[in-house]
Parts: sequence; structure tokens; C-alpha cells
Amino acid sequence: MIAVLGLVLGVVVGILTRPVVPAGLEPYLPIAVVAALDAVFGGLRAMLDGLFDDKVFVVSFLSNVTVAALIVFLGDKLGVGAQLSTGVVVVLGIRIFSNAAAIRRHVFGA
Repeated sequence: MIAVLGLVLGVVVGILTRPVVPAGLEPYLPIAVVAALDAVFGGLRAMLDGLFDDKVFVVSFLSNVTVAALIVFLGDKLGVGAQLSTGVVVVLGIRIFSNAAAIRRHVFGA
């Protein structure tokens, strides 16, 4: 419950303060959000499976965002940033939908 309250509080503070992302970091923001969503859906699935561990969740969250940002950074330096960004979004999207399907099966039994 505390995590949900923290999430809601973070979203409200973000909406009210309207933080400005520096231009140099703008290409990484969508990738970081998708990587964070992957970790959140994975954590929710683990919780429903009875396997949730807060340390694993935090490490997964931080490592997903870091690795995704590094892949996009490497792609930018090699001149293929858009292709690697697309690859990261596709892979993380598949994981998110896989976790969402498992969550749906837990919640609705279907």
C-alpha cells in the first residue's frame, strides 16, 4: 500500500511541478519510462506469484533503466540511435505484455 501511495504522490508532484527535462536527456526519457514500467509489471507479477523480493525489485528497476539508457546512448554514438531505441522498446514491450498477461491470469483466472 505504501508503494501505491508513493506512486500516486510522485505522479501528482510531477504534474504540479512540471519538471523540465534537459534537451540532451530527452531521447532517454521514453526508454527510461518503458524500462521502469517493465520493472513495475514484473514486480506486480512476482507479488501475485508470491515471489516478490524488494531488493530484487529495486535492483531490477535500476538495472533496467540503466541498461536501456546505455543501449540508447551507444546507439546515438554509433549513429543508429533510432534503431537501437526501437529494439529496446520492442523487447521491453514484449516483457510488459507477457507480465500483463500473467497478471490478468492471476486476477481473472483466464
